[in-house]
Parts: sequence; C-alpha cells; structure tokens
Amino acid sequence: MSTDLTDELAQLRLVDHHVHSTLAATPDRAAFELLITEADRPGPAGTTQFDSQLGFAIRAHCAPLLGLDAHAPADDYWAARTARPEEEVADTFLRAAGVDHWLVDTGFKGDLLLPLDRLSGGRDEQVSEILRLESLLESVAAGATAQALLTDFRQALTDAVPHIRGLKSIVAYRYGFDIDPERPSPREVQKAAARWLAELETGVPARVSDPVLLRMLLWEGADTGLPLQLHTGYGDADLELHRCDPLLLAPWIKAVEPTGAAVMLLHCYPFHRNAGFLAQVFPHVYLDVGLAVNHTGAASPGVVAESLELAPFTKILYSSDAWGPPELHYLGALLWRKGMAAALSRWVHAGEWSTADAARVATLIGRSNAERVYRLA
Repeated sequence: MSTDLTDELAQLRLVDHHVHSTLAATPDRAAFELLITEADRPGPAGTTQFDSQLGFAIRAHCAPLLGLDAHAPADDYWAARTARPEEEVADTFLRAAGVDHWLVDTGFKGDLLLPLDRLSGGRDEQVSEILRLESLLESVAAGATAQALLTDFRQALTDAVPHIRGLKSIVAYRYGFDIDPERPSPREVQKAAARWLAELETGVPARVSDPVLLRMLLWEGADTGLPLQLHTGYGDADLELHRCDPLLLAPWIKAVEPTGAAVMLLHCYPFHRNAGFLAQVFPHVYLDVGLAVNHTGAASPGVVAESLELAPFTKILYSSDAWGPPELHYLGALLWRKGMAAALSRWVHAGEWSTADAARVATLIGRSNAERVYRLA
C-alpha cells in the first residue's frame, strides 16, 4: 500500500453526506448489540453481534480509542465504553472521524439521539439537516383534510427549504422502487389522502405507505431542485430487498431529469454495480456505499473498489449512514479511507493510475463532490 496515499487519505477531511445523529444516552448491552446489526430482533441464545464483521471492526479499531489494545475482548470493550458518559464517547469517536461537515437525516427515532445543535459537541464541525419527506407529510396529516393535504404539505416543504441542504425519501422501505413513475394527478392524491386520513382516524400511527402519496412526495421533492436522497438496497428487516434495486427506478429517474434535482442513491449494496451504471448514464444520478462499508468490516475494501468500476468519479460520494453508536461514525470514515487506499494504491502500483490522480479522486469522493452537489462551499 502506498504510504503517500495512506497519509493523504488520513489527512483528508471528509463531508459525510448521509448520516444520523448519535445516541443521547448509553444503551444497555442488548440494545447496543441490536444497533450494530440491521436485524430488528436478538440473535439466537448464546450468540453475540460482536461476532460479525462490524463487531470485529469495533474491537480492532475502536478499542484503542478507549485505552484498550486492538482486538480486546468484547466484554472488556463494553466495560471500558460504559465507564464513560455517552457524550464523551461520542466526542472521542466523532473527533477521530476527521469529518468537517455532517449532513444529517433527522427522520428516524430522533428522540433517542442528540439534537443537531449538540452533535458537533463544541468541535469545529458543521452540521446541516437533510429532511425526510415521509416524516414531513406525516407531521402535517394531523387535522388535515383530503382536499387540503397536498397544499398543507407544499407549504410545510416551502417553509423548510431555506433551512435544509437536501431531502430524503424511504419509498424503498414503504413500497419499493417498482412504482408508477408518473406524477400523480391532484385528484389521485386527494383520493389517496382520503383513504389514508380515514385510517388515521382509527388511531393507527401516521405512517404513509400509499404508493400514490409516495409518488407525490418524490415529485414534490424533485420540484424543489434540492438533492433528493433515496435509500437503496441493504437495510433492516422492514424492507423487501429485491424491490430496492435501483434499476427498478430507472423510468422515474428518466422522467424526473427535467426538474434538475440530483438523485442521490444511498448505500446501494448489493446493487452498487447497478447504481454505478445509473450514475454513468444519467447526469443527475449519484451514489455512495455507506452503511455497507461499516457492516462488511474487513471485507469492505472490496465493496469500495467495486463502487469505482462504472460510475464517473465525480458522481460518487462518501457517507457512513451511521445511526446511534458513534463507533459507526468513526468506523465509516476509517474503513472508507482504508478501502480507498487499498484500491487506489493497487492501481498506482500497477501503473494504471498516477499518485496525483489517485489523491484527486479521493478528494472528489471524500468531500468535493458533496460540496458541489449540496452547494456547501
């Protein structure tokens, strides 16, 4: 591995274009172990989530930041972690991540996490919000009528736009990418709103999953011109993975291009090669392999290298998709740097790339592309 590239990547300050906040309070061990997997229920009796690629990465790379030897046993790691206040743990790992700007999705279980004004912890980092479209619609549903729901949503979105850097949709979770690509008519939206609001009157939680309303959110989000993030591929048990392949979204991607909105395909694994194709052939499509990098641990250099196969280097971004344990914010950055250094050094050593080009591409993906797309500069 090239020492020059390793050093260059170690010093590169990142923009994490899709991330969540960190835990507000220390969880118990069972809860922590659920937070280091995408499973939504405990494993079999007598097993631990530390016996996974992510668990091994925590012991290898996070343990030394808590004063332990690398690869310390899981019990020792847990004892050292819980001996410190949670915000001190967060400060340790977020500081070590080497991130200048966090673009934070606030739409998932925010009551368990530090609010945005406390995430930077007094460090010299910027924090910006990415607004989840489904959460915004759910917030305006209370007291709304079917006739007024679309108008109320548009007003809420207009009010939010000056304060955010981008939008996100979880249509992949709520329905899937095999969705009608066309913009729904106002009458379709009103009829779907009437069905949904009638359900809410029975006391069920506000959770929008009607495909007409989800299509409406995609188009209304694109109309703002802000970057629109879409969860793609790997995630928790709430989704149907085969319906999260971004190739299924190609008709909508084509239809939405005239709006000028950038379509940001998040995570993408195991469909990251498909996402790379879309990013190559459509000028408004971008991708990252966040989330997968953490969960593949020592195997993540392969995922990082595969993400560089088809997509132009100006269309790939860094993200961690860390949620909750700040170990994930740190490991996302560390493992991405290690993966990039391994891939780029191999190509430099083979004479396919120059060292200067490798360093430039690392900077593009690590920060410059996000600064351009989200207008951060």
